[in-house]
Amino acid sequence: MLSHRTAELPAASGKFGPVARGPLSPPSRAGAGGRAGRSRNRPGPPAPGSAPPRHRARGGRAPSGPAQGGRAGVSGTDEAECPSMPPRRGHIVRVQSLTLVAASAALLAPTTFPGAPPPPLPEPPAQLLLPGAPDRPGPLRADRSGVRIGPVPHVPAGQPAPHVRQRTDSGPEAGPRAQRDASGSPVRAADLLARVRDCDPVSRGRYRSDAGAPAGIPVCGTKEAVYWKADLDVDCDGRPGDRCNSGTDPHFSPATAYTGSDGRPLDAERLPYVVVPGPSDTWDHREDGVRGGSLAALVHGDRVRYAVVGDVGPSDLIGEASYAAARSLGIPADPEGGGVASDVTYIVFKGSQVEPIDDTAAAEKAGERLARRFVDGG
Repeated sequence: MLSHRTAELPAASGKFGPVARGPLSPPSRAGAGGRAGRSRNRPGPPAPGSAPPRHRARGGRAPSGPAQGGRAGVSGTDEAECPSMPPRRGHIVRVQSLTLVAASAALLAPTTFPGAPPPPLPEPPAQLLLPGAPDRPGPLRADRSGVRIGPVPHVPAGQPAPHVRQRTDSGPEAGPRAQRDASGSPVRAADLLARVRDCDPVSRGRYRSDAGAPAGIPVCGTKEAVYWKADLDVDCDGRPGDRCNSGTDPHFSPATAYTGSDGRPLDAERLPYVVVPGPSDTWDHREDGVRGGSLAALVHGDRVRYAVVGDVGPSDLIGEASYAAARSLGIPADPEGGGVASDVTYIVFKGSQVEPIDDTAAAEKAGERLARRFVDGG
């Protein structure tokens, strides 16, 4: 086929002379005064409808018309002699694809400002997680506790977070008091005495400890309690018993200001109770939330015992408690010659009440709780 086309060419082609090459001969250089042939790697003519090439060889001329022999193009080219050479458009497409990849990489590259530190190396592609991927970790949140920083663990509803301590108490009893309650240690006498070291009087005057003694005992108060420091006279009034009756106590009375759950007078031998002064211009205990069944803490030495308000005495005397209360403090309980001349502290908690009034176990439990609150300043 190549030899046939060669035969169709004229013997001479103007100034270039006759063509003497065979079908497979390599392209020859132009003679003196002629132009060198186009490069072998020149792509073929553009396809119909495609854009013309954007560039030309430097110093080249566009063909002025069809070459001799009726073929279009520039004479002396490979296309004229080897028409079977396929066009090499694939190289152009590949170059364009690589160019697009390079441009995309340039657009996706992070911007670096002058003076900024070099960006960190990218993570391996296998660790990149797309939005919505099932293995995507949760957002990092500063654990505001400062212990760690990391994904927040999922906590079921109704349960506290692991780094959060759940409170076992509420209100003014929370804090150090709640920790001591958890340990089960009782309130110490020293703690209560330290709390009542100072006195803010709530009484308008002072009381006597015994008939004929000077009046020098004030009733002091805080927002939680009223208290006084006095002697302890043994009160055996109420229900008669083996230790408390008219034979053992010359001042015995079978009645008490308040009655027990059975409607009868209180039993001084079995129930620890304190006696408050009767209402007067000096002090009315009712104005400070003190009534029958109010809880009281009694302190003597290093002992703390709990009692209730169970009786009302003379309006000018203070410092009296039941036979059972004296025995619990280690004080001689003989109603005629017993008791102690001083160093007993009475603390009555405002607004408190034990029902029924003669429930000793309930009084001890509630008294410990209120004493703990009082010590902690609550």
